[in-house]
Amino acid sequence: MADRTLDVWLSGRKVGRLDQEAGRIAFAYDEAYLASADATPLSASLPLKAEPFDDRTARPFFAGLLPDEGKRDQVARVLGVSARNDFALLDGIGGECAGAVTFVHPGETPATVADAENYRILDEGELASIIKDLPNRPLLAGEKDIRISLAGAQDKLPVLVVYGQIALPLQGAPSSHILKPAISRIDDSVANEGFCLALAARAGLDVAHGEIRRAEDQPFLLVERYDRVAQAGGDLLRLHQEDFCQALGVPPEYKYEAEGGPTLVQAFDLVRKATRPAALFVPRLLDAVIFNMLVGNHDAHGKNYSLLYRPGGAVLSPLYDVLCTAAYPDLTPRLAMKVGGYDVFDQIMPRHWERFAKAAHLAFPGVRRRVLDMAERLPALAEQLHGDFGDQGNDAPVLGRIVSLIKTRCEATQRRFAEAKSV
Repeated sequence: MADRTLDVWLSGRKVGRLDQEAGRIAFAYDEAYLASADATPLSASLPLKAEPFDDRTARPFFAGLLPDEGKRDQVARVLGVSARNDFALLDGIGGECAGAVTFVHPGETPATVADAENYRILDEGELASIIKDLPNRPLLAGEKDIRISLAGAQDKLPVLVVYGQIALPLQGAPSSHILKPAISRIDDSVANEGFCLALAARAGLDVAHGEIRRAEDQPFLLVERYDRVAQAGGDLLRLHQEDFCQALGVPPEYKYEAEGGPTLVQAFDLVRKATRPAALFVPRLLDAVIFNMLVGNHDAHGKNYSLLYRPGGAVLSPLYDVLCTAAYPDLTPRLAMKVGGYDVFDQIMPRHWERFAKAAHLAFPGVRRRVLDMAERLPALAEQLHGDFGDQGNDAPVLGRIVSLIKTRCEATQRRFAEAKSV
């Protein structure tokens, strides 16, 4: 007999229940849901079946909806629960999560309509105050009527943007954007991520749209949610998504390859199996890997790539969480995912790209062509974008370092391939 239970809803439908017994969780699909003709799995790691999933199998998906590392600890302290208690954390903040999953108490119905009563519009002063307080109260955990959760170790906040104003979702109502304030101890992180997202778009990648804004003296990045779609009449449709760790059944604390997290080979295998047509999304994943490498985003781990479930099936989500970590000497130079067995840019040669291509069942001539094409185009695009950021009043000292770093990496990559070809 379960000690506690939460109903699990997906896209406005009750799909199952999450139970906690003796500190461990179990998930089971509802019989009525399994019997429906259009039933879809909650996760690639949780296929449709009548038998319940035990803690070991269920936890990677459900824990993956919660904040990571120190943010999880802070939320737990505010809620007065253990940081290891996934069930209690989801009970406290699992009203509005990534994708289309929502947790409510048995018999309750989650908020799905973007009615005015489900939101609190913030003036500039209130917004600035909230941004200042986020490091102390991540996701506004514990505040009355607010149950919102996002994965990651960075401060962020799901919000609704309506007619240019920013509002807080209440009672688990859907949000339209993610607000990301400056990261403490990382200079100009808002400008950095805004620049990298914009550069990815100019390079032709499918990427989340970000806009730099300010509330009084607080800069923040406002990122449009690709897992929310505006409907006629103003309602927001939740699209389900899951990151690669969730889809592969990897707990979030093991998101880095060095700790047992997903490898690039596993990532490409997942996209090949899960998406249709895979021939469209495998090259998109390859472009994302190459872009992260050349812009110095060393933190592109298994939770920074996702599957997005559209009505026609799973697709690779737009690129997100792109930050040039290489611009900061104090951050690790090691890549979260290795290329051909190596995780430091200066050590990765064409033979390692070839080794990676073989392991991931990719044609190396095509990989080489895409690497060199991006290495040729990125420096000029970065220079142009830097000028545009200056014209918009969004320049920052880190952007000059990023442009220089991109130029250096692209030139080094072209030189290595040219030297390998001449040998």
